[in-house]
Amino acid sequence: MKAMKNQGVSPVSSRTVPARSAARGTGWKPFAMLLGGAALLAILAFISLTQGLRHISAATVIEAIVSPRDIAEHQIIHGVRLPRTVMGLLSGAALAVAGALMQSVTRNPLASETTLGVNAGAYLIVVLGTIFWPGLLHQYAFPMAVLGGGLAALAVFALGGGRRSTPIRIALSGMIVALVLSSITSALQLLYEESTQGLFIWGSGSLSQNDWSGARFAWPWIAGGITAVLLSVRHLDLLAFGEETSRSLGQNVSRTRVFAMAVAIVLACVSVSIVGPIGFIGLIAPHVVKLSGMTRHAWLLPVSALWGAAILVGADTIARTFASSAIGELPAGAVTALIGAPWIIWLALRASKRLNASPGSSAGSTMQVGQLGRRMPYAWLVFLFAGMLLIVCVGALMYGNTRLSASEVIAALTGNGTSANEKIIHLRLPRMLTALMAGIALAASGSLMQSSLRNPLADPHIVGVSGGAGVGAISLMLLFPQLSADWIPLGAFAGGLLAAGIVYASGWKRGLSPTVLTLVGIAVAAATAAMINMLVIHAKLTLAPALAWLSGSTYARSWTDFYQILPFVIVLAPLGWWLGRRVDLLSFNDESSLGLGLPVRHTRLVVALIAVLLASVAASVVGAVGFIGLLAPHAARMLAGPNHRRSVLLAILLGATLLVSADWLGRMILAPKEIPSGIVVALLGAPYLILLMVRSARAAQ
Repeated sequence: MKAMKNQGVSPVSSRTVPARSAARGTGWKPFAMLLGGAALLAILAFISLTQGLRHISAATVIEAIVSPRDIAEHQIIHGVRLPRTVMGLLSGAALAVAGALMQSVTRNPLASETTLGVNAGAYLIVVLGTIFWPGLLHQYAFPMAVLGGGLAALAVFALGGGRRSTPIRIALSGMIVALVLSSITSALQLLYEESTQGLFIWGSGSLSQNDWSGARFAWPWIAGGITAVLLSVRHLDLLAFGEETSRSLGQNVSRTRVFAMAVAIVLACVSVSIVGPIGFIGLIAPHVVKLSGMTRHAWLLPVSALWGAAILVGADTIARTFASSAIGELPAGAVTALIGAPWIIWLALRASKRLNASPGSSAGSTMQVGQLGRRMPYAWLVFLFAGMLLIVCVGALMYGNTRLSASEVIAALTGNGTSANEKIIHLRLPRMLTALMAGIALAASGSLMQSSLRNPLADPHIVGVSGGAGVGAISLMLLFPQLSADWIPLGAFAGGLLAAGIVYASGWKRGLSPTVLTLVGIAVAAATAAMINMLVIHAKLTLAPALAWLSGSTYARSWTDFYQILPFVIVLAPLGWWLGRRVDLLSFNDESSLGLGLPVRHTRLVVALIAVLLASVAASVVGAVGFIGLLAPHAARMLAGPNHRRSVLLAILLGATLLVSADWLGRMILAPKEIPSGIVVALLGAPYLILLMVRSARAAQ
């Protein structure tokens, strides 16, 4: 009884809710959704058969289905387009049911194969298999994908707080785990470019099929998995009542959760193993169905499968309409991401009041992630990290194709070195200084952004600013190829501001709620990542330049780049420090801050604007470097405490040290080949990120 009260359920309501829930999903709405989904799927499937590089009329498609003949058009229909359409149907159904199961098991409306990191984990395993165990991957691709996806989902669930997780924490945990896994994947693709060249388009999600082998392999697993969960719908329905209530009704909660999650991961991974990671189907389709009032799994699962199939076949049809145009055929996964991003924005706005009001939701946005028990004096910390930065800067100038000693570097910097050494330093110095300035900008931006969003897991990369800058830079290159490279930062700057504008405009009517801003930022980040993939494919970039754009790089940065970022850092970073007291007040809830006389919305907007400007100018120069804005502020806060003015100074020293170190290591590890700085930062920060998530989860509990 006490547990039921803790969950906000009275004893009377606990007896009447099952009857109401059982009644939901009955009547005409389920049949309307079922028939509407079936009709939409039939129409889209037929249109899909007419699309492709070769024009085939609707009459020819009908003739090929009704009375096939041995002619080229009919062979294309039966050998290429029909397997592709059937694979889209199977994958869409599998992903939709997987998303519905994940949402039921975690009781999280934002759970899906994308937000739980299943796609990223499965993709990483496939890349590993392609490089190191090609024979094993060819024979056991599906079990290996299940292993990767399952481990990723387990990591997200554990780092997000386990059973105490909230929707926003799960979404952020999944985003961060996916970023770590994607960085490792990108590093492997770059190091083994020849072996993984063909995986880039597949990694964006492609339904392209040359025969029926993929469909023949997938359909028994998908049909069997859906059938298995349909036989357990009564147990799944009881999960909605909470753990204590379900157990009082005789439900084995742990067994049901493990079974449902295992089936969900299998369904998602069988799709990934064939068509690549296609996101957001598992998020969109179940919510479309739930809008009609269906909550009982006997209706929810099959109707979600139908709508998931329709959405994916429709997305692939849209992608194929560009097959003969200048853009080229788009990956189906990129199209679903573009469709899913507005859906997440709408879902975040719709659910914002409930998410903010739900128990424990504040845990997802608290700044309390713990501090070290014993701290060094602050002056010593500043001196220590300033010394570390100085050592790293000298080391970055020493190493390269020609190695210099520390004395030679100092002599060249003071004008007392040889002409050859001074020329070398003249080439290395702007690159090092640009990395230093970008590290400062990203760290200061992350510190300000975490305070304005009141969320310890936010950074410029996660909320879409870096992705928007990448879209702006590549778009400018493609739309205006006659412009010089000096204009690229302007496009990146505009793209970052536009992405941030979408995030904050969406949350303005909700009082710039931290929950809404974070969720909308995740949606914008996903959309920009999809757009970058599409632009890279359209530009026909090879793998190395594409990964450099996607990961961020300090390669070949010049004095021009340094002078572009320097004024912004000189003006905005001190301004962010000066706002320290107001930033500290933002760490409290809005009611407390208003009671202390702080204009919360105005202050949050000003702080966020400074953070966005810093992140945009950094991305315009070095690309979409992630994790620095996440890691540096947290490490500084753990060392110096919650005072913003103290922690932001340490954060910028750490951020500069991280990016300069990453640039240095990226040049040294596989010299003369270079690894993009963004990938090195992600690999260096992954262990600390895991520690951070664990501490944050414990603090939330």
